[in-house]
Amino acid sequence: MDVSQYLDIFLDETGEHLQSLSDQIMILENEPENEDTINEIFRAAHSLKGMAGTMGFKRMQNLTHDMENVFSEVRNGNIKIKSENIDVLFRCLDALEGYTNNIRESSDEGTEDNEDIIKALNDILNAAKGGGEADAAPTEEAAPAAESSSTGGDDQAWSRIKLTDTDTAAIGEAIKAGKTTYGFTVKVQESCILKAARAFLVFKAIEELGEIITSDPSSQDIEDEKFDFEFSIIAVSEVPLDQLISAASNVSEIESVTGGVLDLDHAQMEDDGLGEDMAAADSAAGTTATEEAHNVEEAHVPATAAQTPAKTDKAANDKKPAGKPVVNRTVRVDIEKLDVLMNLVSELIIAKNSLVSASGSTEDRSNSEISEQVEYLESVTTSLHESVMKVRMVPIESVVSKFPRMVRDLQKKLNKKMELYMTGEDTELDRTVVDEIGDPLMHLLRNSADHGLESAEVRRERGKPEVGSIFLDAYQEGNNVIIEVRDDGNGIDTEAVKAKAIERGVITPEQGENMTEKEIIDLLFNAGFSTAKVVSDVSGRGVGLDVVKSKIESLSGEVSVKSKLGEGSTWTIRLPLTLAIIQALMVTVGGEKYAISLSSIQTIEDVPKSSVKLVENKEVIHLRGSVIPLIDLHSVLEAPRVEEIDPEHMIVVIVTKGDKQAGLIVDELIGQQEIVIKSLGKYINKCKVISGATILGDGEVALIVDANVLI
Repeated sequence: MDVSQYLDIFLDETGEHLQSLSDQIMILENEPENEDTINEIFRAAHSLKGMAGTMGFKRMQNLTHDMENVFSEVRNGNIKIKSENIDVLFRCLDALEGYTNNIRESSDEGTEDNEDIIKALNDILNAAKGGGEADAAPTEEAAPAAESSSTGGDDQAWSRIKLTDTDTAAIGEAIKAGKTTYGFTVKVQESCILKAARAFLVFKAIEELGEIITSDPSSQDIEDEKFDFEFSIIAVSEVPLDQLISAASNVSEIESVTGGVLDLDHAQMEDDGLGEDMAAADSAAGTTATEEAHNVEEAHVPATAAQTPAKTDKAANDKKPAGKPVVNRTVRVDIEKLDVLMNLVSELIIAKNSLVSASGSTEDRSNSEISEQVEYLESVTTSLHESVMKVRMVPIESVVSKFPRMVRDLQKKLNKKMELYMTGEDTELDRTVVDEIGDPLMHLLRNSADHGLESAEVRRERGKPEVGSIFLDAYQEGNNVIIEVRDDGNGIDTEAVKAKAIERGVITPEQGENMTEKEIIDLLFNAGFSTAKVVSDVSGRGVGLDVVKSKIESLSGEVSVKSKLGEGSTWTIRLPLTLAIIQALMVTVGGEKYAISLSSIQTIEDVPKSSVKLVENKEVIHLRGSVIPLIDLHSVLEAPRVEEIDPEHMIVVIVTKGDKQAGLIVDELIGQQEIVIKSLGKYINKCKVISGATILGDGEVALIVDANVLI
């Protein structure tokens, strides 16, 4: 059977598990005793191991198997997590990411065995065993005695699974928590080719509703397909038995699932000091436990047989307080399919604009009816556009969640104490934008860590806390999303930047004397510019801020910086929510129609020509206390000058970019319109002033003017 068809799903789920592992290991470093975190890491490693084994990636499977072994011992209390263990775990993650990247690029995990990491994991295990060998022997002797019996009799294979002390202890804890212990025997169809894959899916189905204690054969043997067509499981759960059987039976190519409630021998439990706990738990469960055990008789037949409706309903009613089970309400959709859907919505909006245009020119009796229908169509298409946009929106959490780990690594490399604080991770952006902003944000964070924050000694001298703070905040503002990266470090030394720029020949000393503080800071965005004295693997090569600027501007966004020497810097990225459909102002210049994005327009002014002044041989106007430079679009677009409508006045569209303003001179205003941005592609890429084109209602093509580039 060809498993390559599942490769995309494997890569998506592996990415999620690796991110979960990274987050949980970060928590574990600060809270080594956190049981929830330890269990989550164990589950993620176990899932990764199963997935890698199913796909045939043995090296990845071996590494996650050893990682799972370590956390199995951590769960049992035999290993205490130390800081050096955390470093080994992060090396595991890096290796797993390396495998994943290889698989993404070539569908093969590569030849790297990572034996040094596997040895480090085994060293952790051996150290634990070295300290606990004296205690190990009784466990081995006690294991056979812990054989279980069940209400279903010895004809059930699961009833003959031998439990270790660890298993028995885990079951005792589960019973104290009000859970029931079940046994299952699963038979896979003999025609099944991927037995291990089916077994993994059964394990996963049961783990979603409870916790698996042990299996026969072992999980490793099942993953290696070292079993015939039958395996048994002992699990604990709060849900009824028939629900668990149903979940396991829903896996394809499973012939039958039989099961029952496991009733451990009370004498054995007393030897383990757990008898009283079980008795108390049984007593507390009251009639509910009795009724549920009674209902179990039905569960001994294969799950394909019909259950008695009355009994199922009764069991369900008994479990009412637990609430309705949460069903997974999300679905994975290929981004290309969303692109196709977005294009269809775009075409619908163009058709709607054509209809609006046509209905406006119709002068028959049904004109009012047409207008009503067109208005309704306009409302529907706008709602449809908003819905599709929401589907394409994803939280920026998928990008920023990797940064705490990065800052931890930088802390060790730079030998500085620092902490990252993030807010607004649930802020949503278009998927295409989210995919692109990871690198710019990474560069800004590295910049804050290396250039912004001072060493602990310097911070002490300045009366600051030894641990530097870096903040990453995201929030929505109108049709834009703002992402701020700030720190409480040294801020930008403009004199040092100016000196470096003069040394590099970027500016002359005369120019430097006349530059404002903001103009000097903007020099940092020049390609190849760096103030670092030493080139390291963190910074110093002048690659960073120029990448940030070019990438953000390619997304129709902008980046700005504010800084105060000795107090810190704030880098602000402003991005549009979407790059596909925008509200625009339609204007004419030289008889041609052009569109200007409403998001960059501040006001529209009717300016007397007599008020235009010259400053440094450039036309400006004085408007409400501000001097605004004028840009004549006729000259920029090389458009012919039509006969002037009003020789005394001109129409000026005031546009902004950050704190900069400019006035665009146009011939006429047509009005506001919702337009679809169509890329001009690689054929027309030299004219930076034009960011794209749109098709108007009458079929005409109008070019979109990029106000950011003009300013």
